[in-house]
Amino acid sequence: MGRYVVRRLLQMIPVFIGATLLIFLMVNVMGDPIAGLCGDRQCDPATAAQLKKEFGLDKPVWQQYLTYMGNVFTGDFGTAFNGQKVTELMSTAFPVTIRLTIVAILFEIVIGITLGVVTGLRRGKPVDTSVLMLTLVVISIPTFVTGLLLQLLLGVEWGWIKPSVSTEATFSELIVPGLVLASVSLAYVTRLTRTSIAENRRSDYVRTAVAKGLPRRRVITRHLLRNSLIPVVTFIGTDIGALMGGAIVTERIFNIHGVGYQLYQGILRQNTQTVVGFVTVLVLVFLVANLLVDLLYAVLDPRIRYA
Repeated sequence: MGRYVVRRLLQMIPVFIGATLLIFLMVNVMGDPIAGLCGDRQCDPATAAQLKKEFGLDKPVWQQYLTYMGNVFTGDFGTAFNGQKVTELMSTAFPVTIRLTIVAILFEIVIGITLGVVTGLRRGKPVDTSVLMLTLVVISIPTFVTGLLLQLLLGVEWGWIKPSVSTEATFSELIVPGLVLASVSLAYVTRLTRTSIAENRRSDYVRTAVAKGLPRRRVITRHLLRNSLIPVVTFIGTDIGALMGGAIVTERIFNIHGVGYQLYQGILRQNTQTVVGFVTVLVLVFLVANLLVDLLYAVLDPRIRYA
């Protein structure tokens, strides 16, 4: 296990470098960030040259990337064009988005897996058909429509929640935004769990456990569920980074100042340091989540061993 973890960590290095290099190149060809600093008026050549030198934009792109990566390994993600350190923006944005992601993941695990197990054990029954139709509707509706509808009904019409989340962004305030963020993934988790449960239910090891006279509850929890959750864990693990990076729409609707909000502001203002810095951390989140998912395989299925 130890050698496998070391090998995976070494494999993450070229993936991290390649992903950050790609993002750095894409962000630097989006447009002229200096033009965004000057507003509607065009910068005069002297001012533009001074700003480019101040932010290191007068150097070749490859040299900018090497300088940036060297600073990243020392914990310096650069300075935004407004003079604020990117790490300061991260210290306020990431805790909010992490709380929002935790709420969304809990919805996926509790509701998604529960509905998937129920429908998988009752395949073809009315409850199975109803849940499948409901998940298909949820997948078909865009997230911004779901968010605006819940905000209008629960926040404006009925007054059950605040239409906008406060700056503290407590867990209680993030329940509805978390449900909106998790809605599509929750539907996929339900359908994936249902399919996996229905397929493994016909497996030989399940029939053997039933033939041995084991209680139904033990057959489901100890044998059927553990093996069926492997593809579900894979999806949820990769979905963690997607939820954190894809929360732009949800955070905009509910006025949540998290990672999505900062990414939106950075793209809007062509603030390359902010965008690249936040995406760099999100790449690390993706890589670590995938590593943890691989390690969880051995916990769910004892037959899986890593050399």
